[in-house]
Amino acid sequence: MTSRTSSTPTDDIGTFCLVLHSHLPWVAHHGTWPVGEEWLHQAWADSYARVLAVAQRLGSQGREHLFTLGVTPVLAAALDDSYCISEHHRWLADRHLRATGLATDADPVRRHAAPREIHNAGRAMQVFEKHWSRGASPVFRDLTDAHTIELLGGPLSHTFTPYLPDNLAAASLQAGLDDAELRIGQRPVGIWTPECAFRPGMETTWSDTGISHLMLEGPTLQSAGAHLGAPWHVGDSNVAVFGRDLTTTYRVWSPRRGYPGNRWYRDFHTFDHNWGLRLKRVTGQRVTPENKAPSDPERAAMAVRADAVDFVGHVRKQLLKHSDNDNGQRGVVVAGFDTELFGHWWHEGPQWLEAVLMLLPEAGIHVDTLAGALRRHDVAGQVHPAEGSWGSGKDFGVWSSPVTQHLRDRYDESIHAVSVLLAKSWSDRGRLARDEVHDQVVMSLLLGMSSDWVFLIEKNGAAEYARGRAEEHLKDVDSLLHLMEQRLQGIPLSLENLNLLQHIQSRDRVWGHVDARTFA
Repeated sequence: MTSRTSSTPTDDIGTFCLVLHSHLPWVAHHGTWPVGEEWLHQAWADSYARVLAVAQRLGSQGREHLFTLGVTPVLAAALDDSYCISEHHRWLADRHLRATGLATDADPVRRHAAPREIHNAGRAMQVFEKHWSRGASPVFRDLTDAHTIELLGGPLSHTFTPYLPDNLAAASLQAGLDDAELRIGQRPVGIWTPECAFRPGMETTWSDTGISHLMLEGPTLQSAGAHLGAPWHVGDSNVAVFGRDLTTTYRVWSPRRGYPGNRWYRDFHTFDHNWGLRLKRVTGQRVTPENKAPSDPERAAMAVRADAVDFVGHVRKQLLKHSDNDNGQRGVVVAGFDTELFGHWWHEGPQWLEAVLMLLPEAGIHVDTLAGALRRHDVAGQVHPAEGSWGSGKDFGVWSSPVTQHLRDRYDESIHAVSVLLAKSWSDRGRLARDEVHDQVVMSLLLGMSSDWVFLIEKNGAAEYARGRAEEHLKDVDSLLHLMEQRLQGIPLSLENLNLLQHIQSRDRVWGHVDARTFA
């Protein structure tokens, strides 16, 4: 294969890895506005399409190994789903229609914003029709085949893995890696562990499923005595872990001092309810919505450049510090973010990403993926961290809150009941053929255990929706278990039960390849 253009000078001072985590729970057929499918459409149009467009542009210039992209199997399924694709096209058309409405509004500020918003909405339609109308997998596959990005795998439905039995965690991860291989033609060897969560022993599951590397939260490693300037082997395994550098990451993500709070950037929280668009800028942290100033793209672009220069300067200082502390050895700086921050939450985020990726090599900094950094840097040694996550307090507090204890108890009961009946079906009926009731009970269980539901309830963000979704999936599990019990007793499925099964499948048969026999 012909070598492509390198983005790195030979005298670089170290490596920078950008890790983006793309995830939404399964929302198709589960509500639309203000929560539900709307989440997917906003994130798809404003983040996924725009961030991947940055990768496509830089890749067309011969740039490789730009960043590491985690895409959870549940999100990948939505982005390839025919219903979601059709609905997203309609959503984009509706946004274009709303943008055109600004042109005849009585408010001069809205009329002034109309050409910009019409252009942006029309461009989003063009990008979708050119690149995404057959789903996301062709986009991801092209970028991974060209070595523009590295794609991370992960468990099927983004469950909080430390609370799962080891066998269920392993089966969910294996199925998630299978899913990625089906979609992009290659099996990821790196993963995103949900919520950056770790407990001792998880490294065995990772090793057994062929995982070679991942990222954990910096404090998880630092509390065990590791520094963040190099990869480490976790526990007694050969799985390499990189630590997320919070001093670098929080330069962007800090709610108080992060770049998105700059007064010139578009304000996410100020919503024009007449047209469903965001037309104001941050203006000031204490400025009320009605007093915020209109967006000013030219001034925002100037802020993007300044913040990109600041970020690159900080990365350079971190790398020089690693070199000083490690006898001149080149180090690694890893920054990790939710992909949805760039474009959806922070409108100018994709522009900032592109500027940073262009400026880093000019500053003598090698840009690479986690896989590339592992090839380039020696493992520093073994690290034996205690449990940790990237949640509040860097522990399991968000996912072990008393507020969600009842739900976690329900999870334990459902896991036990499903495990018992799958095992009984296996022992009573011999080596089974594949069974659609069994497959669906596994999918419904995992969808009900998405870490999003506990997080949203604990943080009181769309809590009623989250509680309802979790309970709905667990109710489906109960119904499917009842069908399984009837089958074990030799009772054939009635028409009513067949209709129930088909109803659940019409909403939540997310992965066609999930085979309950691998979970038994």
